[in-house]
Amino acid sequence: MLSQKVRYTIRALQHLADHYGKGLVHLDEIASAQNIPPKFLTVILSEMARAGLVHSQRGRDGGYALGLAPVDIRYGDIVRITSGSLALVPCASRYAYEKCKNCLAEDECRLRALMLKVRDETAVILDQITLADPIAPVAAFEGAMVD
Repeated sequence: MLSQKVRYTIRALQHLADHYGKGLVHLDEIASAQNIPPKFLTVILSEMARAGLVHSQRGRDGGYALGLAPVDIRYGDIVRITSGSLALVPCASRYAYEKCKNCLAEDECRLRALMLKVRDETAVILDQITLADPIAPVAAFEGAMVD
């Protein structure tokens, strides 16, 4: 499950992508439009600035903008930078691997085998979609959904 921090980060970066090339966006505007607590948003955007995804400028005329073009920022990278892993369990992580506590031996654990597949498929999807790709809110699709 995505943490609240990852969800806030994605929404903030989507907001900046929507304003890409139009100048700096004030923190209060992002916080208000995306329903993100301003103090938490400050921390998130600072982390994204250190990672090179966001550019910030201090002062009255300051604000935030993407540090890269939206087409160069993949959702998989955002999740990895923010949470360290796409895996749902630590033993299935490529970059933040940890042996699970109170588990079977890894070569016997079918749950780990399943979670490795889930991680790999998730990576394929999230690494193909960038902030430049149009994503409509779910409500736009509700009328077209068939049971």
